[in-house]
Amino acid sequence: MRLMFCLFVALESLAPCALAQQRPEQAQIEYLIESVGALHDATFVRNGSEYDSRQAAEHLRLKLHNAGNRVRTAEDFIVYCATGSSLSGEKYRIRFADGRIVETAEFLRSRLAGFAALQRHPG
Repeated sequence: MRLMFCLFVALESLAPCALAQQRPEQAQIEYLIESVGALHDATFVRNGSEYDSRQAAEHLRLKLHNAGNRVRTAEDFIVYCATGSSLSGEKYRIRFADGRIVETAEFLRSRLAGFAALQRHPG
């Protein structure tokens, strides 16, 4: 019984460390989803169909939810949720108002790099 108590206390002391690591990653993932949602002049191409930024962000949130514990980092989010269709294997793409087309994963990785720069040099 005493061993169980000691184990419980040890695990409880580790929980804040795990949460502290998750929070920055969750903030990065949320930033990425919001970056997609803010692209009001862009069209998102998924499995041959076109979607607006709000629909694209909702889809990414749904995929994040469905991915469960597989997504621990922002890079995991990009790989498992934002790169392409798990059904068809087709890459997700963003078509901007100027006609330029970028793979969603490429766009999100550039946004993630920008997020990291903001964290190092705020304001």
